[in-house]
Amino acid sequence: MRDRNGNGAQAPDRPLDVAVIIGSTREGRIGADVARWFTERAAKREDLVLDVIDLADYPDFPGSYPATPTGAMTRFTARIARADGFVVVTPEYNRSFPASLKQAIDFAYDEWHAKPVGYVAYGFDSRGLYAVEHLRCVFTELHAMSLRDWVGLHLVGESPGPHAERDERAVTALLDQLVWWGLALRDARARRPYTS
Repeated sequence: MRDRNGNGAQAPDRPLDVAVIIGSTREGRIGADVARWFTERAAKREDLVLDVIDLADYPDFPGSYPATPTGAMTRFTARIARADGFVVVTPEYNRSFPASLKQAIDFAYDEWHAKPVGYVAYGFDSRGLYAVEHLRCVFTELHAMSLRDWVGLHLVGESPGPHAERDERAVTALLDQLVWWGLALRDARARRPYTS
């Protein structure tokens, strides 16, 4: 078995490379705080290696899709290609996800194929459900495997309490599914290249 560059054998039990993508670039956002909360929990696992990709760190993404990829697009796409799976951290804006996230998703294509995608969403009463449902449609079109379980955080007007335990359980369920699908699909891609 060879790595994605064709060099040497991969250890089948090596940790899963997971890109955690912070989808909001809005000034005053709390997406980075939510991502930090999530990655603190995910980092306790020995079966994951995390790469946090904050879209706010790409101010040189083009405003419109160019004919030739820019350096920022190429760097972003390379990080997506390295990942075995993804966790998208997104707010819910007007019953969907931010335009900044859609733009970044569209910069890659083959790099998403046959890899699992999990979601950590936040918002008001819906806990980001509508953003997640829209993302599921987008990632299905990109031949990615959306995980069933997701983490939804209510961040407006809810005091600390019993929901904290529920959120912890949701993180565990998401990560367990991500690892299972990530390892299965990584093995499948190594044995047989994915075709769309």
